[in-house]
Amino acid sequence: MTHSRLTAQGRQRGTTLVELMVAITLGMLIMAALLALYVNITRTNSEMSKSNRQIENGRFAIQVLQNDLVHAGFWAGARPGTPTAIPAPCLDSGSWDDAYKANLLGIPVQGFADGSALGDCGVSGVLSDSDVLVVSHANTCAAGTAGCDGGADTGPHIQVSGCTTVTPPEAMYLIDDDAAKLTLHKKDCAAVAERRKIVTNIYYLASSNGQPTLMRAALINGAFAAPQPLIEGIEAMRFEYGIDNVGKNGAPISATNPGDGKPDAYVSCPAGGCTLDQLANVVAIRIHVLARNLEETKGYTDTKSYQLGETTVSGSGAYKRHVFSTTVRLVNPSGRRETP
Repeated sequence: MTHSRLTAQGRQRGTTLVELMVAITLGMLIMAALLALYVNITRTNSEMSKSNRQIENGRFAIQVLQNDLVHAGFWAGARPGTPTAIPAPCLDSGSWDDAYKANLLGIPVQGFADGSALGDCGVSGVLSDSDVLVVSHANTCAAGTAGCDGGADTGPHIQVSGCTTVTPPEAMYLIDDDAAKLTLHKKDCAAVAERRKIVTNIYYLASSNGQPTLMRAALINGAFAAPQPLIEGIEAMRFEYGIDNVGKNGAPISATNPGDGKPDAYVSCPAGGCTLDQLANVVAIRIHVLARNLEETKGYTDTKSYQLGETTVSGSGAYKRHVFSTTVRLVNPSGRRETP
């Protein structure tokens, strides 16, 4: 009797082969589900990281261009006259004559559909879906000011006179590489007026480290330095130029009927650049950039079309893309045209 009871209890404590197989199978199913969940979460996080970086790059590209364009045509108080020719964007400052300097002040932005008409300023390998933008203005800080970038630059600086009571009157402004020749005065006609570096930046897209990249070539020490990569993943870039060609009275602008500072039409510049009449009347710019992921997405094929102003760009490959656009008012050129 006692032996039978102990035998029964011993059997109850054991595990059969079938039970062991079922437990192993259930464990494997749970592990497979957890592994699938982990893979899906990892893949989702990876795609989110790619998308976040794409959005960050696209917005940053827009911000970089916008921040420079809002200063276009700022000449520290000098009022440009009517330009008579388009200044060559890549000309070293040592070759600037008075006519060139006057035209530079009157045409602070230029646009090209590619880099073929730029000249020798180191811009090469421009991507087929990239416009080229040239932006010029005076530095927002005076040379010698603490923390002012370009303070030691030996290239061209502009100095604007505030003195109006001396005879003969001072020049309205001077532009020169030689600081010793910048001798204009402030309003008191005694203190020397501050001088500001002339900034010229050229923006375009080229390949860098295997990625389509926003590039910038800058005028430094009177000549264009080697272009610098700014933001990766920018695959296409187009600009539309807002032209003020109608006066406040609704009639076309003329010598006696100035513009009102508002864009009346938007144009795209061809490979050879916009015309003198167009560039002299640019008051706003629409920016369109197409940003893509830096890495491909497995199992994805981009068959979409992306509209960048008047241009349509077709997607391809396994990269995800997004268009970023904004309109920038050129505060200085448009503000000079505004009338009450």
